[in-house]
Amino acid sequence: MQFGVFSVGDVTTDPTTGRTPSEGERIEAMTRIALKAEEVGLDVFATGEHHNPPFVPSAPTTHLAYIAAQTERLLLSTSTTLITTTDPVRIAEDYAFLQHLAKGRVDLMMGRGNTGPVYPWFGKDIRQGIPLAIENYHLLRRLWREDVVDWQGKFRTPLQGFTSTPRPLDDTPPFVWHGSIRSTEIAEQAAYYGDGFFHNHIFWNIEHTAQMVNLYRRRFEHYRHGGADQAIVGLGGQVFMGATEAEAKRVFRPYFDNAPVYGHGPSLEEFTRATPLTVGTPEMVIERTLGFADAVGDYQRQLFLIDHAGLPVEMVLEQMEILGREVVPVLRREFEARRPAHVPSDPPTHASLVAAGPDAPHHLVAPVRAAEQAAAVAR
Repeated sequence: MQFGVFSVGDVTTDPTTGRTPSEGERIEAMTRIALKAEEVGLDVFATGEHHNPPFVPSAPTTHLAYIAAQTERLLLSTSTTLITTTDPVRIAEDYAFLQHLAKGRVDLMMGRGNTGPVYPWFGKDIRQGIPLAIENYHLLRRLWREDVVDWQGKFRTPLQGFTSTPRPLDDTPPFVWHGSIRSTEIAEQAAYYGDGFFHNHIFWNIEHTAQMVNLYRRRFEHYRHGGADQAIVGLGGQVFMGATEAEAKRVFRPYFDNAPVYGHGPSLEEFTRATPLTVGTPEMVIERTLGFADAVGDYQRQLFLIDHAGLPVEMVLEQMEILGREVVPVLRREFEARRPAHVPSDPPTHASLVAAGPDAPHHLVAPVRAAEQAAAVAR
């Protein structure tokens, strides 16, 4: 199972000191967090993509390439790649280039983001969000899997004899997750292609998360990629840890109370009851996280958000030490002890996709329907 951290890259004033980091300081902090992830034995660092203040990660591939040059085994990912407002040609080329630089240590998560104004900024209509996600991703898959593409769709100019460069490393595109909180169409899209489904349930109760994941699992099986329990699932989460629950709450409370997204709303206690946010001891985090699998089934990736709401970077690095030393080793053992042998323990990686070959489901645009058409021709 993969464990890691993700960052939304917010520039937020520290409510305990009144100090606001510069954009450069925030970028440097995200880099330090990524390097710390490898140091403490985590598997994944993922960055968001935003194009508005107070966020800094507007160029994920640039940042991930910089991190790739300073790491050896860390898997580099995105917690959102804006498939709706970014040209699929740009995504195809940027992430294939990053693949080569990182020697395959790349995957990415498609999403629509949470900032409505980004649509008109990039010449798109938010009312077409779902159709954009569907059409753009279908084109992206073709660009990665076909050397020469002719294309005509609704949302971009046609392509005639177009070749995206560079080609994916080893002719093997990065593994793709589809991230969604509430859009059933995106869960369906992930299932149709046999891709991963990531539910970033940081603001939702576990019952809602289970409904979305179970929909994806049923449809994954419907498209004959494997059993429902073999579908590739990832979850988000938020933690803050201390030696005691009281100490963790004392330190984290001012950050929670003033956070840009959920500050000045429900109390810390109300929010931790209603969402996966866990503020307490490492043992509490372990118990809460293991409980996710009771609700959604055995899954393959767990990413924690730990660097938001103005938390100073040194405090975040201390949290990562606790994750790597006290939490993740226990979670690895416990999750693997309960996982049935036929259920994948890890998501596909570049190495596993290369080994599977070009006819593996994750390489094909529509594996089930292509197989059915071939069988019909044979008859």
